[in-house]
Amino acid sequence: MTIHIEELTLSSIIGILDFERVTPQPIVINILIDYYYKNGQFINYAEVIQLVETLIKTKKYKLLEDALNEIKNEIILTYPKIKKLILKISKPTIMTNSNVALSIEWSQKN
Repeated sequence: MTIHIEELTLSSIIGILDFERVTPQPIVINILIDYYYKNGQFINYAEVIQLVETLIKTKKYKLLEDALNEIKNEIILTYPKIKKLILKISKPTIMTNSNVALSIEWSQKN
């Protein structure tokens, strides 16, 4: 089974530039979760969203890399049924002529 959480839009302190540490900016998160579905045991996507929102808003990450790694680790720890996880965080307003994003992919080793 695959969950797609697309265009999760939040406003948060994230980044290393001086103004990024003071003024919240919009970020957009996309999440793909591939997991083993059996006997009605599912992953509640609303809980995943809440987990991600809580981390982003409370941690105030300086680097997207740190945010991606910590969110990935928390999701796979919380949901051991996950086979594959792809996370992408975009900062749509940080540059005037582009949308900047970083992503990470994790797969369960068989």
